[in-house]
Amino acid sequence: MIKKHIPNTITLGNLTCGCLGLVACAKGDLKMASYMIWLAAFLDFLDGFVARMLNVSSPIGKELDSLADMVTFGLLPSYILYSMLNRATTGLWPYVAFILALFSALRLAKFNIDERQSNGFIGMPTPASAFFVSGLVFWPENNVVFHSMEGLVVISLMLAFLLVAPLPVLALKFKDFSIKNNFYRYLVVIVSAVLLVVLGLKSFPIIIMVYLALSLLAALTNKPQQ
Repeated sequence: MIKKHIPNTITLGNLTCGCLGLVACAKGDLKMASYMIWLAAFLDFLDGFVARMLNVSSPIGKELDSLADMVTFGLLPSYILYSMLNRATTGLWPYVAFILALFSALRLAKFNIDERQSNGFIGMPTPASAFFVSGLVFWPENNVVFHSMEGLVVISLMLAFLLVAPLPVLALKFKDFSIKNNFYRYLVVIVSAVLLVVLGLKSFPIIIMVYLALSLLAALTNKPQQ
């Protein structure tokens, strides 16, 4: 009886990270907010893994997962972008960042009712969007792409568009470990590891761009990953 509640408890840990990340943003500690996104992503993976291992699942678990993701991977990265825009400009421009939260909600709602996304995604998943944003704060503040008003507004709009765009995106879930069925997944992992070693924590925006590019390449070469 108790074991069926374990995955939901882990999901609530994901949500807790989102709440703590919002508090960190309010205090101006954007790096801590990014750490909360990464910890939440680990818990988001762990709850599904534990549910499969214990062979327990429930409709409430699926809904709870989406609600937690909305805070951690939707609202929190929007707040990070809002905080960065507040440092770069004044007026109404910072509020553009919250379009990412709106489209994250739409993305999660669409995912819950779309049966086509069992082996892959249609549109960028919300954790990928959150990871992109989380890495921005580690770039120098004089970076004209990642810290300027123009750059941050474009990033907010582009991420929002990619969340709901009809683009095939790889799901990094391995049903087996063959190269034939997982070539592009392995490529994503290898390139990401190299970028992380070379660039450190600021590599995440580039890693997500590589992930999306390889997903598109997999679709264009007609080699769908099983």
